[in-house]
Amino acid sequence: MNYVTYGGVTVGLCLLIHQLVTWFPGRKKLTNDPVRQAAELLPFLLGWAYGCLTTLGVGGLVGLISGTILGLSNWLGDVALVWGVGGQGEQQTGAKAFVPLSGPGLAVVLILTVAFIAAAKKSAYGVELKRGAWCGICLGTSAGVAGFAAVPLATAANVIGDRIYGAF
Repeated sequence: MNYVTYGGVTVGLCLLIHQLVTWFPGRKKLTNDPVRQAAELLPFLLGWAYGCLTTLGVGGLVGLISGTILGLSNWLGDVALVWGVGGQGEQQTGAKAFVPLSGPGLAVVLILTVAFIAAAKKSAYGVELKRGAWCGICLGTSAGVAGFAAVPLATAANVIGDRIYGAF
């Protein structure tokens, strides 16, 4: 199972804060056209959901890449906490129990992986998708609000997979 340290959560939160600060259009624009302005966050949110799903018991190459990114983010965040602000590193956060992906749910993650790679390469929003996935990997197994979103994501992937593959 993947676990996240305080450093990894810090990296994930930094990615989230960076996205929100660079996105924020100003109060006037947000008040005049809130739907359009909020829609600009959609690529990041989709990337975040995908990244979160990859941390939920996914094995193989996708799980290896996700686990490696999480491990490097944990290390990077721990180093930043120790050397940047004098904190302690390598403290595992209270990781929550998650809903494991079923066989059909894993198939949905594989399909989403193909879609994510294509979108990240061809879309004008590739940077936001990648940043969202990185953030989702870091926060997907945390015990906070972001981590609790993993349960509905995994459940949705399992249900979608059951519907698709149940028809065969």
